[in-house]
Amino acid sequence: MGVTPPPYRIETERFVIRCYDPPDAPLLKEAIDSSLDHLRPWMPWARDEPQPLEQKVELLRTFRGQFDLGTNFAYGVFEPDESRQLGGAGLHPRGGEGSLEIGYFIRADAIGRGLATEVAAVLTRVGFERCGLARVDIQVDPANDRSVRIPRKLGFVEEGRLRRRLDPHDEGGPRRDSLMFTMLAEELAASRCMQYRYRAYDALDSEI
Repeated sequence: MGVTPPPYRIETERFVIRCYDPPDAPLLKEAIDSSLDHLRPWMPWARDEPQPLEQKVELLRTFRGQFDLGTNFAYGVFEPDESRQLGGAGLHPRGGEGSLEIGYFIRADAIGRGLATEVAAVLTRVGFERCGLARVDIQVDPANDRSVRIPRKLGFVEEGRLRRRLDPHDEGGPRRDSLMFTMLAEELAASRCMQYRYRAYDALDSEI
């Protein structure tokens, strides 16, 4: 990937972002199962939900393996005491050398608190400050007004509308357009991302 792998754990005053472990499966399942009506319009994977707990365990084994191998970086977003999952996020190698793409979702009963904005801001800072990225990307369905506002608020540049880039809503349906937002490393300092503080930790739980 040509960059430093992301931290295993990130803390703010309002939440913990960390790589998954298989024992997190019940928390992930509860967060998704309680939010299906909220997720299905925007997350194509939600059409296959609800899934049995055993499938969630296998999914999280895959996520953890990818994280350890440095090929993809899926995170859970948890309450500070980690008793409840607030959503999911990730830094994904989709845009070529020196870049990662941020993805995120927030459970239905936690929306409206600015959590997705804070998650995106913190992961943007982590991407530049801890990983040494040259660019951070966010792709959003143009119809998802709530999600579109997040990169705009943080100072990402809207590069354009990419036709038929996102998976279809329904199996066999048409692929969806996306709006591509980008921030470059030299743009971070002047962005609103800098308003969000965090602490980062490596796999040995040492602060970095």
